[in-house]
Formats: sequence, structure tokens, C-alpha cells
Amino acid sequence: MNIAIIPARGGSKRIKNKNIRSFLGKPIISYPIKEILKSKIFDKVIVSTDNDKIANIAKIYGGEILFKRPKELSGDYSNTQEVIVHAINWVEQNIAKPKNICCIYPTSPLLKSIDLINSYKIFKTEKWDFLISATEFSYPIQRAFFENNNGGIKMFQPKNYFKRSQDLTKSFHDAGQFYWGKYSAWLNKKKLFSKNSKFYKIPKLRVQDIDNIDDWKIAERLYKLNNEKKNKV
Repeated sequence: MNIAIIPARGGSKRIKNKNIRSFLGKPIISYPIKEILKSKIFDKVIVSTDNDKIANIAKIYGGEILFKRPKELSGDYSNTQEVIVHAINWVEQNIAKPKNICCIYPTSPLLKSIDLINSYKIFKTEKWDFLISATEFSYPIQRAFFENNNGGIKMFQPKNYFKRSQDLTKSFHDAGQFYWGKYSAWLNKKKLFSKNSKFYKIPKLRVQDIDNIDDWKIAERLYKLNNEKKNKV
């Protein structure tokens, strides 16, 4: 059994009601739910939330509310992995033992069903504990620098000062959209970033972390851009 779990608590601080805030006219959580359902690879699309308003909106768009997330897993410092484990345990005790579990964030409006489908094809070979969405850094991190104590510049890796960008290893970061994981990997709380994990590359124009209002506006522009490109094809 394949299940999708969307962790969507109610107490967001930096952006009020973040998980159900209007994104181009619809609650942001509706976008990933739509793509999850469109993929047709999940037996259950579960929304783990402590908030009744989020629960009601999620149900309208096709999300399943099978339980209310416990208060101790709904705080500012709650661990996503623990939230997923709680959901897995509930499903196993009340429905059946799931095999492949995908954590999908509610604030991922740029998510595409084709990425879920293609990443699942890779993940179901059972070679990997986890398969995560990722995208390439736009600039080589090996040439990154920071501000030192006197306000000057200091490179993290000075040895790369004279190296050409094209000679440096490509680097990637978490795209913050989805994480496929085996039942045993989630339950044993294995690390997402390890030699037993693989990443699925998402184009940079379809990735935007949303932590503040500026991020939100950029995500809306990217969504419009991606859909304009689609309509022109």
C-alpha cells in the first residue's frame, strides 16, 4: 500500500494560516492535493493536522482526515519525521501496514504529478531507504563566503578561489516538496541524507521554499510562469 502524508499543523508563526492561505485564489494546500490525486499512485492521501479549519479545507479538495494530530506533535519544534511515524502507526493499526510512504508538504504549489510518478518508478526498485526531491544550487557552494568578525569577507573553502565554476562538483539542496521512504526507514528514523538515499532532480524554476511573504510572492510568480509555458506548448 502506498500512502501520501501531508503534515499541516495550524500554528504557523511567520505566515499566519500558511497552510491554507490563498495562493492565487485557492488555499495553498489544495495544489499538492490535486497533484497527488492526479498521479493515481497512492491508496491514501492523508492530511495530518491539529487544526479543524485545515482539516475541513483539505477534505474539500480530496484529502483524508483519519485522525487529529496530537498536541505534542504540533508545536513549533515538532519533528516532521515523528509526525510521519505517528501517521504510519495509525494506518497500520487501523487499516493495513503501508509499504511506501511519501511525505509531501502542504506549501508545495509547484509540485507536479509527473515528478511523483517518475520518482516512484525509481523508488519502488527498493534499492533506496529514501528518495527526496532536490534541485541544483544556482552558484557553486565551494566558492561561498561569509562575513567575518571585522565585517570583511572570508571564504568557506579558500582553496577554490582560483578554480573555475565548471571544474567544481555540482551541488544540490532539498527542494522541500516530497520525500519517499520505506516503512522500515521511517519507523527506524533513519537519516534522509545518507548513502542509502537518492535524490530526484526538480528544475530550479519549479522550486521555491516559502518562509516569508517575499518567498510567497516569488512562488506565485513561478507558478504563473510555469503555467504560461505549459499553455504555450
